Amino acid sequence: MKKLFSVLKYTKDYKGFTGLNILFNILFAVFSVFSISLTIPFLELIFKKDVSDYQTIVNQGIPALSLSMKGITDWAYYHMSFIIIEQGKAHALMLICVTVFVATLLKNASRYFAMYFLAPIRNGVVKDLRNKMMHKSLELPLSYFSDERKGDMMSRMTTDVIEIEWSIMQSLELIFREPLTIIISLATLIFISPYLTLYVFLLLPVAGLVVALVSKSLKRRSTKGKEVFGQLFNIMEETLGALKVIKAFTGERFVQNKFEKVNEDYNKISIGLYRRADLTSPISETVVLGVLLLILYIGGTMVFDGMGVLSGAAFLGYFAVASQIVPPIKQITLAYNNIQKGLASEERIDKILNAENPIVNSSNAVKMEDFTSKIEFDNVSFAYHKGDTGYVLKNINLSIPKGKTIALVGQSGSGKTTLADMIPRFYDTDLGDIKIDGISIRNIDIESLRKHIGVVTQESILFNDTIENNITFGLETFDKEKVVEAAKVANAHEFILKQSNGYQTNIGDRGGKLSGGQRQRISIARAILKNPPILILDEATSALDTESERLVQDALTNLMKNRTSIVIAHRLSTIANADEIIVMNNGDIIERGNHNELLALNGFYKKLCDMQSFK
Repeated sequence: MKKLFSVLKYTKDYKGFTGLNILFNILFAVFSVFSISLTIPFLELIFKKDVSDYQTIVNQGIPALSLSMKGITDWAYYHMSFIIIEQGKAHALMLICVTVFVATLLKNASRYFAMYFLAPIRNGVVKDLRNKMMHKSLELPLSYFSDERKGDMMSRMTTDVIEIEWSIMQSLELIFREPLTIIISLATLIFISPYLTLYVFLLLPVAGLVVALVSKSLKRRSTKGKEVFGQLFNIMEETLGALKVIKAFTGERFVQNKFEKVNEDYNKISIGLYRRADLTSPISETVVLGVLLLILYIGGTMVFDGMGVLSGAAFLGYFAVASQIVPPIKQITLAYNNIQKGLASEERIDKILNAENPIVNSSNAVKMEDFTSKIEFDNVSFAYHKGDTGYVLKNINLSIPKGKTIALVGQSGSGKTTLADMIPRFYDTDLGDIKIDGISIRNIDIESLRKHIGVVTQESILFNDTIENNITFGLETFDKEKVVEAAKVANAHEFILKQSNGYQTNIGDRGGKLSGGQRQRISIARAILKNPPILILDEATSALDTESERLVQDALTNLMKNRTSIVIAHRLSTIANADEIIVMNNGDIIERGNHNELLALNGFYKKLCDMQSFK
């Protein structure tokens, strides 16, 4: 039971609204039964034909009001009889109608206010969950996302969060409104006829047992459905991001078939899920109706016997109240189904929210105010998966003095990008340590560390925003003149001015409105504007044409004169002037030196040069 309502943990920041929702749900349950039970005294009296019957009741005097069926009915009979004698049955009927109308009005008003105060809870929880999941996604290390599908992550942040919203609404109703309606109805039935209510207590659990049996596998099926739906999201995300490749390789049919297969799997799971969920309500209603009909038969025979145990009016009122148990039981079955699906979503969401983030600030982390000396790799080894014997980096020892340009070269997969990614702590070392100015980067505040590092990646990462906002990304304040200056250094200013709105031009999804070279120059301008003391250039000029490459390379050479630069390059012509070239192979440093020294070694670097047209 504790796990069943675990989704309510998300409402802890909305205790005021939750309390008001519970209060009005209680009032709704009370007025629901009260509006019906009010008719019993009038029905009892209306069947009396002789005025002397009413006079006899009045002559007995005002009875004491007590919390028993007899005490309440005697008190109601006296006052109703008095009104009928003094003002007639029509007036008494009007009084009953007005009272029932007011009770019904209060019932519906309570229902509205219960939902009114539920709205900020369900929407607030959705907002909070999405904020938490986005924050966690930004916080988690890059290694986490290498094992997760982006589409599945998106599915959890959308459809699973909506399931939580419904589960919270249904949980509050399942805990308070519907059970209270049933409890108050049963209490009223006990007041009217304890003997007849005994049958209700004996038979109603049958309905609960049936619902539990039917709903048993809903959570498991729902979990499977959400996993498949996440695959659908992933295929859609990959397809929209790779349309050019798909069309170029005529892969439309392959992608379509792949999508349709997963979609069909999801369709089958969903059909089974809906059929099972939709089965619970009619089954429960049928069982409860059978119970009510049995009660109708038993109660009817009690009235027919004429023993005075149960009057006709009391029985009609009893049956009317008993019928009020059917809607809440139906709602409870629906709520139970939604909560089961919500539990599946909760587990998927918690998998993200509770994911361990190993890259965090240490308790004694210091702010990095400046970079003054050098970056040191001290016997560093690293594997993407802990315990993996296949290290991507193996016993790396490297010193990068301030103001020097270090180039990393080697075949794809040799560990160049991974080594550079260790400096801003995108990954943490498994063995060894990395130090900046003699301080382990594990003891440097992560945000302050990354503020001192500028990165230009091989793939131009741009956002669906204006050119200016892409260049100034991450900066809270900026000087527009410096933005233009950075764009000029990156050889981007001229083509920016030719855009429809200049620097305010929206460049589309991932910068799709720009050419590859233009996107890369925007990325370079972004790094230049940040003006960091440490630069990481991962194939920064790979997407440029020959003319633009020469211009940007000259600009980068000037830019790197007073900065510490780590340049990753496949095109060796771009790193001939580096202070030191580190040649890597299978995670090891196999050669090091400047361009001429490495050529003289006639080793691996020389072979790489010979394979390229190098001038």
